[in-house]
Amino acid sequence: MLTWKKITGVALTAALAISLAACSSDDSEGKASAPDYPKNNITLVAPSGAGGGWDLTARSIAKTMNDTKLIEKPITVENKPGGGGAVYMAEFATKEAKNDYVLMVKSPPILINNDKAEGNSPYGYKDTTPLAQLTRDYGAIVVKSDSEYKTLQDILDAIKKDPKTVTLAGGSAPGSMDHLVGILPAFEAGIDPKAVKYVSYDGGGEAVAALLGGNADVIATDASTIATYVKSGDVRVLAVSSSERLEGELADVPTYKESGIDAEFTIWRGIFGPKEMSEGAVNYWSEKLEKMVETDEWKAELEKNGWASEYRDAKDFASYLEDQDKVIVELLTALGMQK
Repeated sequence: MLTWKKITGVALTAALAISLAACSSDDSEGKASAPDYPKNNITLVAPSGAGGGWDLTARSIAKTMNDTKLIEKPITVENKPGGGGAVYMAEFATKEAKNDYVLMVKSPPILINNDKAEGNSPYGYKDTTPLAQLTRDYGAIVVKSDSEYKTLQDILDAIKKDPKTVTLAGGSAPGSMDHLVGILPAFEAGIDPKAVKYVSYDGGGEAVAALLGGNADVIATDASTIATYVKSGDVRVLAVSSSERLEGELADVPTYKESGIDAEFTIWRGIFGPKEMSEGAVNYWSEKLEKMVETDEWKAELEKNGWASEYRDAKDFASYLEDQDKVIVELLTALGMQK
């Protein structure tokens, strides 16, 4: 039986047997032997538009690695939006499956998109090589600063009265992470999740733009990425999905539980290599990431973005993903959205 008391990540993960392709000295497919890696520049993909959690995480990793010289080859970040991350996931799992020089930042949607029925992606975390979990974040329910809705309960009351009058938006596809963050309070309040009007955008930045442009009444997004807009006075955060109140710009924002919703939702973020990443490249990145999370430069990025550090190495991250995949399946099943 699914319990909604604590959906951590929708904190997801597991004992995954990672298949590592044998190292090859032939670099024609992006492969490299251990002594040679990295021979080329590296691309880190954020499978969304600019401004969201994946984009900020990818840029923080690249900046830290470049600034500290932990990795001497330049790391560039590319944004490849579409389908809440599902579009690029297909490319990463197939075209880039053997390319040691292309990596990807992802979070719970790598599980959700593969497990849900609507808009299902045939590719999931088992079509990658999990390298490390790096951060922990939370969901936030956000309105414009001049919104008529002052509390989370105000929104829930309006949805109960007439679901068509409230448009919820997010930076991920229906049934994916932002959608789940947004409908979790409605589900706990006894509202049919399918009755909630949800509009998806490619990334948190576009969802915020929709809110500010009057195309949405409320958005569900990452707590860390909304702090800048709170500081500028453009938005108000009505509730966060953490177990305790956050710090910084969101210190005065109540949690779901304080708002009468007995549930939590934790958003992890991690870095993934391609499915057939060479053993040499996996070992290289494992070593560099372990060192990166201890640097002052990385800690400064965490503080700047309002992220909590939560590091898991490749083995532990793979196990975590397997466990969390089971939680996601239960979650989607309860909502009638599982494949």
